[in-house]
Amino acid sequence: MYLEHFGLERPPFKITPDTSMFYEGSKRGAALEALIYAIKSGEGIIKVVGEVGSGKTMLCRMLELRLSSIVDVVYIANPSLSPDNILHVIAHELHLDVQSNDSKLDVMQKLQDYLLHKHANNRQVVVFVEEAQSMPVETLEEIRLLSNLETDQHKLLQMVLFGQPELDDKLAQSQIRQLKERITHSFYLDPFPPEDTLDYLNFRLRAVGYRGPSIFNQRTANAVERYSSGLSRRINIIADKALMASFSEGSHEVSASHVATAAIDSEFTRPANFKPILMAAGVIVALLLAAWLGSMIPGWINQGVDQAA
Repeated sequence: MYLEHFGLERPPFKITPDTSMFYEGSKRGAALEALIYAIKSGEGIIKVVGEVGSGKTMLCRMLELRLSSIVDVVYIANPSLSPDNILHVIAHELHLDVQSNDSKLDVMQKLQDYLLHKHANNRQVVVFVEEAQSMPVETLEEIRLLSNLETDQHKLLQMVLFGQPELDDKLAQSQIRQLKERITHSFYLDPFPPEDTLDYLNFRLRAVGYRGPSIFNQRTANAVERYSSGLSRRINIIADKALMASFSEGSHEVSASHVATAAIDSEFTRPANFKPILMAAGVIVALLLAAWLGSMIPGWINQGVDQAA
């Protein structure tokens, strides 16, 4: 709705991971390079931890993109699997001829044969597990056993666990301490600080064709960071609604009040002293409707005058 107003080619703050919009600041680019190195080294299990909405899925997509020439990726989005199911899911993702009634031993043998074939052709196989904190302890232990598949010099299957901080709590349990010992690289995605938040906002806008003066400034970026807790998904949601609020007023800048309105509308904050009129749900929708009506009424009046004449 506001794209033409700001001269944008497409929405800048969609929450769906878009690798063309990957932001390398705030240590994201360094984390990506370190992860690529860790995977190429082919040793142990890798762990990536970050709060909800910190950019783990984007990092996962970037890894898959950057490694596609040398790595076959098995992507597990639903980690709530039993130990037996995890083997079948991995085999299915690798397009192996495995039936649901095949025994664990049979599936494991087919996996090993496949991985040996891939290794002979200089291809790595990597399993990405998203939301790994939700994986049952027994299934995590099965993953550790999968990491035993190896030749004399190389692991046949690499694993990267992406999870929320609760994953660290789960790995601290004594019954899976052997899995924790197999983790050779650990990464933590910190929230964006205010200065990186401004750079991120400007980066996303420029990436979709914006060429004008800065829409956000350091003051408004500070407000975005405060309301979003520096989490990229929340930043995107607030920035998108702040742009709509700015557009509804015919402005080409985002003010602190636009950011506050966006944060309230997104239910990320509820200040006790906030005026009741802004506490109503859908405040930005109301602003946009008012702006639209304001633009349409003169046309309706003119049309009525013409008809009367």
